[in-house]
Amino acid sequence: MAGAYDDRDGFIWMDGVLVPWRSAQVHLLTHALHYASSVFEGERAYGGRIFRSRDHSERLKRSANLIDFDIPFSVEQIEAAKAEVMAANGLSDAYVRAVAWRGAGEDMGVASRRNPVRMAIAAWEWGAYYGDAKLKGAKLDISKWKRPSPETAPSQAKAAGLYMICTMSKHAAEAKGCSDAMMFDYRGYVAEATGANIFFVKDGEVHTPLPDCFLNGLTRQTVIGMLEDRQIKVHERHIEPGELEGFQQCWLTGTAAEVTPVGQIGSYNFEVGALAREISEGYEKLVRA
Repeated sequence: MAGAYDDRDGFIWMDGVLVPWRSAQVHLLTHALHYASSVFEGERAYGGRIFRSRDHSERLKRSANLIDFDIPFSVEQIEAAKAEVMAANGLSDAYVRAVAWRGAGEDMGVASRRNPVRMAIAAWEWGAYYGDAKLKGAKLDISKWKRPSPETAPSQAKAAGLYMICTMSKHAAEAKGCSDAMMFDYRGYVAEATGANIFFVKDGEVHTPLPDCFLNGLTRQTVIGMLEDRQIKVHERHIEPGELEGFQQCWLTGTAAEVTPVGQIGSYNFEVGALAREISEGYEKLVRA
């Protein structure tokens, strides 16, 4: 499947039924378009099986609750819908996007309790998120935008509005020839990339930012488990910017990114070393097991 995302063959699940891809539309006055009242999940299927599918569905429901709405479908119904979408489009290895939002209704202002909550699921073939970076190591810019305090936004929700500064940061990074950008948090600690969590290696031990103001990714959790199974010490902690020069390896984790080694962040360089490769290869085996 190729071409613009609004002009493709296939089917998208919307509000309980499959509709032709090009007919999956919403009204201009949809609340989410104006006020970001939307949550989503990005998932990958390998060999017809979505990795940690139920965890994604449960998080989608939690994210909606965190931004003050309820999805009118159960986890079981969401799971069945994802399988239906995969089958209808003849997909085995695919990216799956589930999204729920406040639609158009009687309210058209900040408040929207009278508007219906809608949901859709689409799936398509999608290759490596960072191209050949798994071999060479991704090149990251350092964003001028910071992840906000959890007192200003529901940081554990996978909510559309939280990604605005990520889009801006990634655009700025791409303009400099980078794949992505690393972001600091509101206190100045290392946080994450625009759509992926980050890990560092120093003297055989792994360090990763404490997810107290950004999403604790499912891939992040999986990789921490892999490291612990290998008896590798993992430090989840606040990381100061000045520590970057002392780390030897770095990688990103996320459903789209999977496990991608990093070769450079700003002026700091990292080896695409043995541990980064081992975890990347181990993750690929795990998701296909």
